[in-house]
Amino acid sequence: MTETVLRVTATDAALALINTVQSKHGPVMFHQSGGCCDGSAPMCYPKGEFIVGDYDRLLGHIGGVPFYISGPQFEYWQHTQLIIDVVPGRGGMFSLEGPEGLRFLTRSRLFTDAEWAILVAEESASAG
Repeated sequence: MTETVLRVTATDAALALINTVQSKHGPVMFHQSGGCCDGSAPMCYPKGEFIVGDYDRLLGHIGGVPFYISGPQFEYWQHTQLIIDVVPGRGGMFSLEGPEGLRFLTRSRLFTDAEWAILVAEESASAG
């Protein structure tokens, strides 16, 4: 059996904030862009209110919530695991967590050589 390597994960604090946001807004989704307006903050939207583009990529799910990344950001961060965390402050102007006085924050770490080999093998198998 092959170990699963997650491209995106979340801290307990992020999972708790996702639950809070969903209790107020219903199902949500995330998009990690690299846009000029919100920098590299992960944006939390009501599910279906953000149009996922042809170049966006589903990285995985955190707390059962889909997490997408823009194509150019994926190319830049493909060798890293994104770890969604929470810090005090205001998030992006359109992100749902803003009124909570907290904001989602993306941390990252490089995949190990072993993890990278697993990801490459999984992606090759799914492409073929």
